[in-house]
Amino acid sequence: MPKIHTKLNMENIKRIENLNFEDFRHQNGLTFWWASDLMKMLGYKEMNSFEKVIERTTKAMISLNIKHYENIKPVENPDTNKYDFKLSRFACYMTVMNAGSKHKEVAAAQAYFSLMTQKFEELIKSREDIDRLVIRDEIKEGNKSLNSIAKQSGLTNYANFANQGYLGLYNMFNWQLAKKRNIDKKKLFEHMGRAELSANLFRITMTEEKIKKDGIEGQIKLENTHYNVGRQVRNMVRENVGVNPENLPQNKRLQNVKKEIKQNIKAIDKIDKSKQR
Repeated sequence: MPKIHTKLNMENIKRIENLNFEDFRHQNGLTFWWASDLMKMLGYKEMNSFEKVIERTTKAMISLNIKHYENIKPVENPDTNKYDFKLSRFACYMTVMNAGSKHKEVAAAQAYFSLMTQKFEELIKSREDIDRLVIRDEIKEGNKSLNSIAKQSGLTNYANFANQGYLGLYNMFNWQLAKKRNIDKKKLFEHMGRAELSANLFRITMTEEKIKKDGIEGQIKLENTHYNVGRQVRNMVRENVGVNPENLPQNKRLQNVKKEIKQNIKAIDKIDKSKQR
């Protein structure tokens, strides 16, 4: 049972009733909600800050290979003559899941969605997995950027450079880590949890910033920089999580997560299709 159900006290039930989410539903060929309406229901005051949530939602959809442009459509709202977004029910759900937990209205909205159908409950359980998908894609882009900067700084052996980052963070090379976990070394990121993925993303981005800031050049110095940043991140993980990075628990492979989430999405899509009949 999702943790959200522990918060279904009378106060939150009242908030759910006051959300009137369905009252804001529009029908124009397809069912949609205005982002500006959802924004207010979630306790946000300005579209500028809410757009960051929508951007995160878009990234999640891209990670899931979902046509985000069919679920999130930037248009002018004819009622306000302001820039807005048309959101599908699934886009609303994903936006709620990516919204800041500091807003009390967000918890109520999550509870509202979870009461709608069991499929929303299953997606709530997948919230961390959705974060994993987004961070994994950010790591791919981060590695491309890091390698580009390193190349400009004299990098010639990418494999050695990458492995120095692993050695700093894990006290072992990538192939050794893969052997320890009984995973193909090309699939290491696919099984990492959110915290471990975040640690690797931090290692990558901080190494790039260090190279640019200090003007580091040459294969050996680049390798040493990657190792040193990895070692610093290792110490942070050990201090904050209590275990060494190589001993962090592994999760379900992201490829399988994508399949499960997509199955739930199909079931959610049927909600509005059944309402149109």
